[in-house]
Amino acid sequence: MTNNTFEKAAFAGGCFWCMVKPFKEWPGIQDVVSGYMGGHLENPTYEDVKKGDSGHVEVVEITFDPAVFSYEQLLDVFWQQIDPTDAEGQFHDRGSSYTTAIFHYTDEQREIAEQSKAKLAASGIFSKPIVTAIRPAETFYRAEEYHQDYYEKEKEHYKDNRARSGRDEFIATHWK
Repeated sequence: MTNNTFEKAAFAGGCFWCMVKPFKEWPGIQDVVSGYMGGHLENPTYEDVKKGDSGHVEVVEITFDPAVFSYEQLLDVFWQQIDPTDAEGQFHDRGSSYTTAIFHYTDEQREIAEQSKAKLAASGIFSKPIVTAIRPAETFYRAEEYHQDYYEKEKEHYKDNRARSGRDEFIATHWK
């Protein structure tokens, strides 16, 4: 039985196309929406964010039931999708709009995220420092409809883009 009290989580992991599917596959996840967060421009478009001058990063906002899938579990999934040591973007997507971040909605989420980051840093999986930022959640702007569930809508393009990105090789090397 679940508590039916859903919470939100937001993660920036580079290209949001590659961040939706890994979260959608778990029980307790109600929705995963691609969007933008953290910038200074109201109602940014994909082009605004891609240019890198809006201050936003591409994010996924996740609505989840913490009684079924905890915030700690979401963080575990998140870390295993990214290179947390890369401050310049993710894989073949470069620039500020593709950097990584955990956006917390509550003080409890902030504390859990900080503990998770410290645990990852102490694990020895990475030889370089963990640079993923932990920031307060800001206004979430939903991305254009063609970006939503892109891995399902444009299967071949998504598959090709992901294959060329280097993400899967990185994941296989670091998260055996």
